[in-house]
Amino acid sequence: MALCSSTSLELKNPFIEGTTGKIATSKSFLRVGYVAKNEKSCCCNGRKVAVSSHLMPGHLEGSFMGKKRLEEPSQKMDFVRTLLIDNYDSYTYNIYQELSVVNGVPPVVIRNDEWTWEDACHYLYEKRAFDNIVISPGPGSPTCSADIGICLRLLLECRDIPILGVCLGHQALGYVNGARIVHASEPVHGRLSEIEHNGSRLFDNIPSGRKSGFKVVRYHSLIVDSEALPKELIPTAWTSSSTHSFLESPNSGLKPDACKNQIRPSTSFDTFSTGSHNGASWSSSNPGRMQGGKVLMGIMHSTRPHYGLQFHPESIATCHGRQIFENFREITEDYWQRLRPRSTFINERNVHYTACMQVHVASQLFRVPRIGSLVHKEDAQPFKEAFRRSQLLGNANVNCLSISSALKFPESSINVRHLKLKWRKFDKLAARAGGARNIFNELFGACKAENTFWLDSSSVEKKRARFSFMGGKDGPLWRQMTFRLSDQSDMDFKGGGYLSIKDTEGSTKSMFLEKGFLDFLNQELLSFTYDEEDFEELPFDFHGGYIGYFGYSLKVECGMLSNRHKSTTPDACFFFADNFVVIDHLNDNVYILSLHEESTTSIPWLDDTENKLLCLEASATRKLGEQASPNATVSPYKAGFLGEKSREQYIKDVSKCLEYIKDGESYELCLTSQMRKTVGEIDSLGLYLHLREKNPAPYAAWLNFSNEDLCICCSSPERFLRLDRNGILEAKPIKGTIARGVTLEEDEELKLKLQYSEKDQAENLMIVDLLRNDLGRVCEPGSVHVPHLMEVESYATVHTMVSTIRGKKRSNVSAVDCVRAAFPGGSMTGAPKLRSMELLDSLESSSRGIYSGSIGFFSYNQTFDLNIVIRTIVIHDGEASIGAGGAIVALSNPEDEYDEMLLKTRAPASAVIEFQ
Repeated sequence: MALCSSTSLELKNPFIEGTTGKIATSKSFLRVGYVAKNEKSCCCNGRKVAVSSHLMPGHLEGSFMGKKRLEEPSQKMDFVRTLLIDNYDSYTYNIYQELSVVNGVPPVVIRNDEWTWEDACHYLYEKRAFDNIVISPGPGSPTCSADIGICLRLLLECRDIPILGVCLGHQALGYVNGARIVHASEPVHGRLSEIEHNGSRLFDNIPSGRKSGFKVVRYHSLIVDSEALPKELIPTAWTSSSTHSFLESPNSGLKPDACKNQIRPSTSFDTFSTGSHNGASWSSSNPGRMQGGKVLMGIMHSTRPHYGLQFHPESIATCHGRQIFENFREITEDYWQRLRPRSTFINERNVHYTACMQVHVASQLFRVPRIGSLVHKEDAQPFKEAFRRSQLLGNANVNCLSISSALKFPESSINVRHLKLKWRKFDKLAARAGGARNIFNELFGACKAENTFWLDSSSVEKKRARFSFMGGKDGPLWRQMTFRLSDQSDMDFKGGGYLSIKDTEGSTKSMFLEKGFLDFLNQELLSFTYDEEDFEELPFDFHGGYIGYFGYSLKVECGMLSNRHKSTTPDACFFFADNFVVIDHLNDNVYILSLHEESTTSIPWLDDTENKLLCLEASATRKLGEQASPNATVSPYKAGFLGEKSREQYIKDVSKCLEYIKDGESYELCLTSQMRKTVGEIDSLGLYLHLREKNPAPYAAWLNFSNEDLCICCSSPERFLRLDRNGILEAKPIKGTIARGVTLEEDEELKLKLQYSEKDQAENLMIVDLLRNDLGRVCEPGSVHVPHLMEVESYATVHTMVSTIRGKKRSNVSAVDCVRAAFPGGSMTGAPKLRSMELLDSLESSSRGIYSGSIGFFSYNQTFDLNIVIRTIVIHDGEASIGAGGAIVALSNPEDEYDEMLLKTRAPASAVIEFQ
């Protein structure tokens, strides 16, 4: 079976098992110089050069690349400048973070179809902007040009530049040099293997062999065939077919950082054009074969400084990963010192040029210590993006000042307003007032709790959550924003959507947002000014602002090109909350807060709410749901829900996911489905109060958008993303779920079964690495870390496996930028995220709507806290819907996946039938 079905060009020799001597290509690839003829002239900054079009090593001799840098004198580098090619992967920015710390300066990241070959020539050879290249992992196969983009051309032509290929990049290195790409005996994703290596310089100071402590994480279904390795390639690392889970047993002793310091000296040798290091050379004796059923994990070119790794050195669970990147830096330094000397003047000029690609200050390049975090005022990404756009438009001489001016924050749709906050604190009042439930009922429960919100920390055990926020339509600044994406049924969809804003007086205005809702929300938040002393004594981070939800379909504003299905509910809905109540569950304190414009003098709401709180009696509690047993759950089908897919169809879709994973299209796919039931005129608030009793959760929520006939009853245990006032981002993905036991003994056995499940650990590890990547896009290099990995948390009906990822936000990144970088939550998509969402859209039969989106707040001072919408009942137009799903990985069993999906619907479905 061919690994890619794209249009193809004939080659003299087939490299891929099962193909007919063809290499796939696409229209976009023809644009950068691949044609069917032997040679084609391309223009590199107005100068014609000959480039090879055949993917055969023997056709490289006529390339001009090998001579370009020979004439330059030289010095030892203080730092290394990397061009990082992103193959649309969800782990690229983990490599970015590592290289930023190791190299001393952040790399420049481009996607594999973002530059033409002429662009690459310009930056690499005319401007000398980079010292080496790293090719990222990615979905698909190097035989498919749509998957690999410009990477093959770089590997063919840039024989005088050090290149490191990771996973897909490793396979590409093998492929362009004549190796075959074949299916592995089994897909390996999120699992660990012990590595042996030959002492190549890429593995300096790294142990080798079984029980040496060199375990690595693998994410791949395809491999370079070691049984027919061409003479140009040298095997450098390999592993047996056995794999390991991260935690193998309670007594394994393996901890997330346990292997970082297990280093022993190793023999080092590399061979390229100048001969071998330490006197060893494989160029004439390399058999090109791996014995004993070993799987090839590393290769190097015999005459070029090109290296490949099949495993992922950037993964959180890979031992000695940073050492590998440090070794590649040293290889690069030594290569240029010995072979391509350059003068101090040229080096400094090129550093200045690279700085223009990264930061808006033309005279300064922020350097990074070799070890430790990057410390600087502003980082490269937004300015780099603007520079790329200008270069692709043909403006090669754009300067840094023009980049800076082009990236000023957009003007808001409203005038800049200075907000003032007034608040009062009532010590130990929450319990005396009857608790959060009673306070909400008495203050906001009238008239069916129309237009109210409650971000409800109904489960505060083990300090999972601390604060609850509640409010309604009270103040003069209150308004409701409702957003619907444009109709995407035609091929001319360009994005954007329709926004309606209703104020406290009932007047409504509508507008079309060409740039979408997230851009608008960003402008709104940036329009506020404030005084920090107004809230500096408050222990929580919401001080007034927007509370509501993003639907899953808003993924089209975060990198996806389209949605296959249109949601029946709004794609985003938010209140602007100016008057609200906060409960501190840790200290039992109650706060009331009012946000107003500076010109406001009196705030009667504070006085009225204080009087109501002081009059509440503690006896007015627990009117609903107190008889419900927290562990009594029923199947959604017994509760009268109808699934949009039959059991047989869901299992069939799981099998399709496994085929995609086998072919390398994804590492993990979070397949979901919906259950629906007509409920008519149900007491939605009563249902939510019953649900929170039955299934308390730290990130639960109640939202009632009366104008939309929409109520959301959420009992989510999962945080999507949080940004606190200190600029710390935190994600807490859940992957791995199992039912609670009936007895204490059974419950503990099930908990341990989850903890040491290889499948569930693989699920969790893949999403942890994905969230590290998402945070790495907006956090200071070196700051992203994982304080808690694969911890099991217990809730009323299930045990779950939870990890925590944190990082320090870059100073030039807004709150909405952080959300855009990570939405939708990786635990609801899979990895790589974009390709996985495309595949899921093709498999799922309806829009996820609010399910899989996020509920939470954006404070006017740019803090936010958002959950993942799971374990949730959405009531819209008289119908209740519950979404559920699970991560499909190579180890998944289709029948078990269906059962897990049903398990996740039991608590909300039971709440509906018991309440009715």
